[in-house]
Amino acid sequence: DVYSSSPALGRYFRSAQVYFSNESSTVFYQLEFSVPPSTEGFMENTMNPDFIRNVLRQNIYDED
Repeated sequence: DVYSSSPALGRYFRSAQVYFSNESSTVFYQLEFSVPPSTEGFMENTMNPDFIRNVLRQNIYDED
């Protein structure tokens, strides 16, 4: 729900898979987005891993 309801990413979000590693207490997320045809700066800005991570981080802060 975090990405599908995001004003910045919702229209591009397609699916998410979550994988847990019990050995290392690690969670892996595989996110799938539908990217529009070549738009200047889109991949560098909107699809920037830090930006995507911060959308999740902000959602966690908002719940607290």
